[in-house]
Amino acid sequence: MQHLIGTYECRVDTKGRIMMPVAIKKQLSKVGDDSFVLKRAVFNPCLELYPIKEWKHLMQKVNALNRFNKKNNDFIRRFNAGVKTIEMDASGRLLIPKDLINHAKINKHIVISSAINILEIWDKSLYEKSINEATLDFGELAEEVMGDKYDDKIS
Repeated sequence: MQHLIGTYECRVDTKGRIMMPVAIKKQLSKVGDDSFVLKRAVFNPCLELYPIKEWKHLMQKVNALNRFNKKNNDFIRRFNAGVKTIEMDASGRLLIPKDLINHAKINKHIVISSAINILEIWDKSLYEKSINEATLDFGELAEEVMGDKYDDKIS
């Protein structure tokens, strides 16, 4: 698993293309593939960009779900709603399909933010709103999520 790093402000052109920042392109080149899966985020009004290797790993987990369980079947359908395979063009741009641009309420200014092994693509104003709201209780959240879980040193 590759760990992507960084938050970058970019623009979307009128055709829905994003010029990927050079720093992100360098990190993605280590993955060795220009193919990606783009989907709606589960919890936020943004898009998630998966390098194809990461997507295949996630799909192994999803495929292991019992499809004779209605909740699992409903989850799989909703999780895959709007999923698209996209590729970076020779100029280093990604074309975001219109339905996903509309879903994430993306305008001209966006933020591409790393989320460990994937990238999130946000409308800039929605990203700033999300970060500002999360800051209010981030200390409590950090303690709840990370506190006491890693008492032993990670090797």
